[in-house]
Amino acid sequence: MHPYMPNTDKDIKEMLQTIGVNSVEELFKDVPEEVKLNRELNLPNSFSEIEVRKIIGDIVKKNKSTEDITCFLGAGAYDHYVPSVIKHLVGRSEFYTAYTPYQPEISQGTLQGVFEYQTMLCNLTGMEVSNVSMYDGPTAGAEAAILASTSSKRKTILVSKTVNPETRKVLKTYLKFRDINLVEIEEKEGVTDLECLEKNLNNEVAAVLIQYPNFFGIIEEVKDIERVTHLNKSLLIMSVDPISLGILKSPGELGADIAIGEGQALGGNMNFGGPALGFMAVNSKLMRKMPGRIVGETVDIEGKRAFVLTLQAREQHIRREKATSNICSDQTLNSIAAAIYLATLGKKGIKELAAQCLQKSHYAYNELLKTGKFKPLFNKPFFKEFAIKLEKPVDEINNKLLEKGILGGYNLEKANYDYKNSMLLCVTEQRSKEDIDRLVKTMEVI
Repeated sequence: MHPYMPNTDKDIKEMLQTIGVNSVEELFKDVPEEVKLNRELNLPNSFSEIEVRKIIGDIVKKNKSTEDITCFLGAGAYDHYVPSVIKHLVGRSEFYTAYTPYQPEISQGTLQGVFEYQTMLCNLTGMEVSNVSMYDGPTAGAEAAILASTSSKRKTILVSKTVNPETRKVLKTYLKFRDINLVEIEEKEGVTDLECLEKNLNNEVAAVLIQYPNFFGIIEEVKDIERVTHLNKSLLIMSVDPISLGILKSPGELGADIAIGEGQALGGNMNFGGPALGFMAVNSKLMRKMPGRIVGETVDIEGKRAFVLTLQAREQHIRREKATSNICSDQTLNSIAAAIYLATLGKKGIKELAAQCLQKSHYAYNELLKTGKFKPLFNKPFFKEFAIKLEKPVDEINNKLLEKGILGGYNLEKANYDYKNSMLLCVTEQRSKEDIDRLVKTMEVI
C-alpha cells in the first residue's frame, strides 16, 4: 500500500470483506498483466524538508525571471508593475479559497468584488455589459466568435492576420467543432487589408475580429473597418489591450459590438504563462447570449444592497446543449485582482500609465533608428510595441542580449510571418531611460 495512506491492515481487511474481495490486487484484476509495472517506482529515497527546499531551489535557479533580467518582450504577455496591495488582498482566504458561487446568495463578498470588476471593465471598454471572465484572451476570442455566430445565425468569421497568432490558433480549434468557417484576412504593411476584408464580406459573415493595437503594436484604423462590417450587417469584435484604453478611444466609442482581450496586464504577473484572465464585454443587445457569469445588483427583503447572478442561461443552470457556452470555471480571483488594480490606479492612473508606455516605447524606437543599424518594419502609429528590421537573425541577437541580462524582442518569423530578421519589441512603464539606453547600446554593439 502507499506509505501515505493511513489505513491499517485491519482497516484494509474490513473494507475488502465489505466489498467481497480477498485482496487489494484483486481490485485490479481487469487490468491485463502485460501492462502492469510489477515493480516499485524508480524514485529516489525520501528527503528531509531542508533537502527538498535546496533541490527545488537549485532547479528554480536555472530559470531567469524579470527579477533577474530586463524585459523587452511582449507579444501577448506584458511586464507591467503589479502594486503590492493586490497580492495582499487577493491572498486573503475569503478570496483565495473561494470557488464558483453555486449558492450566490451566500457569496455576497465575492459577488460584490465581481460586480465592481464588471462595472470598471464596462467603463474602460465603453461597452454596456461585462461577464466575470473567460480563461484567457484567446478563449475569449473564440467565445466571442461563437456568440456572434449564434446570435446572427451565420456561419463565417473573418479574422485579421494582424490578430495575435495564439488567438487565431485557438479560434481554429474551437470553430472547427462548431462547424463555423474561419477566414483569415491578409495584412498589408502591418494593418488589416481593407480591400481583402471587403472582398470576403458576404451574407454568411457573422463577425469581423480585429486587434487594437494589433499584434505588431500598430493602432489600426478602425473607422473604415467598422463601416464596411456594419454595412454587411456583421458584428465587429475588437480584441484590445486594456492598458491602451487609458489614452485610446474605447471599443464602445469606435462602434464595436463585442470587446475582448487578455487581462493579464491588469494586476497579473506573467508567471511563465499563466494563470491569465480573458475579459469580454458586449452591447445590451447581445447580453443574453454572452458566456460566463453576470452579476447584477438588487436589494434584499430589508431593502439593503445585494448581489445576484443574473441572466443565468449558463451550463450550470440549463441543459448543456442549450447553454450559451460550455465554459465551466472562470478566473474570478484574477477578475478581483483586476478590479483592485483598476481601483488602485483610478482614471488618472490608467491614463498616466498608458502615456508612459507610449512615450517610453517611442523613445526606444527613435533611439534604435538613430544608430543607423536598424530600420522600421512598418511606418504606422503604435502604442507600446514596435517592429524593427535587423541585419542579423533575431535569435542570434536575443542570445547575445541574454548574456548581457536583457530579454530581447519576439522573433516574427516564429509566428509564420514572412518578415526575415524582424523583431517585435515592447516597452512598458517598468523600463527606465537607463534600461532603454542600455538596450540600444548593447544592440548596436552586437
